Amino acid sequence: MAAPAASGLCQQVRCFSTSVVRPFAKLVRPPVQVHGVEGRYATALYSAASKQKKLDQVEKELLRVAQLLKDPKVALSVLNPYVRRSIKVKSLNDITAKERFSPLTSNLMNLLAENGRLENTQGVISAFSTIMSVHRGEVPCTVTTASPLDQAALSELTAVLKSFLGQGQVLKLEVKTDPSIMGGMIVRIGEKYVDMSAKSKIQKLSRAMRETI
Repeated sequence: MAAPAASGLCQQVRCFSTSVVRPFAKLVRPPVQVHGVEGRYATALYSAASKQKKLDQVEKELLRVAQLLKDPKVALSVLNPYVRRSIKVKSLNDITAKERFSPLTSNLMNLLAENGRLENTQGVISAFSTIMSVHRGEVPCTVTTASPLDQAALSELTAVLKSFLGQGQVLKLEVKTDPSIMGGMIVRIGEKYVDMSAKSKIQKLSRAMRETI
């Protein structure tokens, strides 16, 4: 039974992608593949928005949707599993009309409601944001240090990290502090992970000493 259900979902997502563009148009492949139910919805939305050249608009609207869903009243009316789907669809239609969302965003929300997938909304938004980040050539990078970096050190670190980027890539840097690492830093850039923290070095030293005993 699971296979027909999954097939039906894929068909509905494809229909959504072509519902506001010419029929039978091919999907525009996203720059990165996002898996799962959320990924399928996000991919279909990216394709439809790309064809209409409304990627930035849809991204902003989805961020607004995420904001709205944090409102307890909105969440109660559209995320409550005990509320009938027809009522949820009407509530969403009222919200999208008031916010003046594009047909792309409105159609997505209606499809999620009709398929009983509104609980996946945040995941779809996150998946779409991931696709858009890669679309812009952004490379996520997180640097964790034991104490805040001064401006000179941060500028030098940024310059070093940028040297690892390819042409057209943009560094998206997030700097965090975590006193528990005791010193040094932990760097995660793209799929690469380097632990240069004092805590890690002490742990390695401790293991090495235990092995020699």
